[in-house]
Formats: sequence, C-alpha cells, structure tokens
Amino acid sequence: MAFRDREDAGRRLAARLGHLAGARPVVLGVPRGGVPVAAEVARALRAPLGVVGVRKVGAPIQPELAIGAVAEGDVAVIDRETARRTGVGPEEVKRLVAERRAELVERMQALRGDAPGPDVRNRTVVIVDDGLATGLSDLAAVEAVRRLGASRVVVAAPVGSDSAVAMLDDAADACVCVLVPRRFGSVGRWYADFEAVGDEEVRALLAQPGP
Repeated sequence: MAFRDREDAGRRLAARLGHLAGARPVVLGVPRGGVPVAAEVARALRAPLGVVGVRKVGAPIQPELAIGAVAEGDVAVIDRETARRTGVGPEEVKRLVAERRAELVERMQALRGDAPGPDVRNRTVVIVDDGLATGLSDLAAVEAVRRLGASRVVVAAPVGSDSAVAMLDDAADACVCVLVPRRFGSVGRWYADFEAVGDEEVRALLAQPGP
C-alpha cells in the first residue's frame, strides 16, 4: 500500500503538478473517489475545483469490468474488444450507454444541483482520479472537456496501470501519475484506506471556498 488515503495521495500527486500553477488551471475530479484527491490538488495549485460528469459502462455479467464510459456532452467511449469478449453485442451496448447516460444526469444533479461547473474555455484543465485501471472513464472525461473548449488537458492520478497511462498520454496533452506499477492489480490495493466516497462528501468539497 503506497498511500494512507485519498488526501495523502492528493498531496503527493500535487507535488508532481506544481509546474502547472502558473497556467491558472481548473481542476476537475472524477466522481466520486477522485474528488477528495482533486481537492488536495486544487488547494495546492490555488485552482478552482469542480467535477467532470462521467459514468462507467460495465459488462452485464461483470459490472466492475468496464467496457466503456459515458460523459457529459453526449460523449461515449467503448472498448469494442472487451465488449466482444464479454458477449456484449452492439444493440446491448446502445442500451447500456443510454442507461448510464440517464444515471449520469441524475448523479450530476445530485452533486452539483443547479450550480454551473467552472468555465474551462481556453483553460488548462487537470482531470484528477483516484486511480487509472482501464482509463476509460478518464478517456471520456478528456473528450468531454475538450468539447467544452479546454485549451490543454492533463490527466492526473496517484496510481495507474501502464496500459491506461499510455492510452491517456496519447489522448490528453499529458498523463501524470505518482506510481505506475508493473503489477497493477486494482486501484484499492494501493491505499490503506479506500473507503467509498459519498455524495455528501463530494458536495462538501465542492462547496469549499475557491482561490
């Protein structure tokens, strides 16, 4: 275990991102687990904190196995090979994407209410997650913030698999991780405390005064 908790991980990640402070970035956490990490990064960079709406699309027989992700702005990314291997055909993919999009609208209303997120137009955006396993949710997030007009997109996480980091390094302008272990396993194995993050905690972090 490399990190005590998400706050510890966020502080250590922020130390790798200090060079971005002068770019006046916007920090967006991937709900829900990425938001406590993002809060530490935003604090260190004196940057506004928000969330980017994404939701994993899991395989029906293995919900924890991502076959894709959806994001705000009608973004959907699908790993067609994983979908095929798990027996998820094109029509079922469409159904799953539609279901996750509906859930995403409800989730973001619960987290943000009617408050708008930070304006990312022509800004450097740092997308922060608590870990990069497949990286599909973060890939969808990259596309979402690019469509919103971000000028530069950096994906950052305390830990990531080598395949996810390579994919996101290509898709974003940069991908920054504290650790990229050869044997990744799962995100949770790298934290001593990996308790689930609730909506109330996310709302409280978003309500904190900005810079």
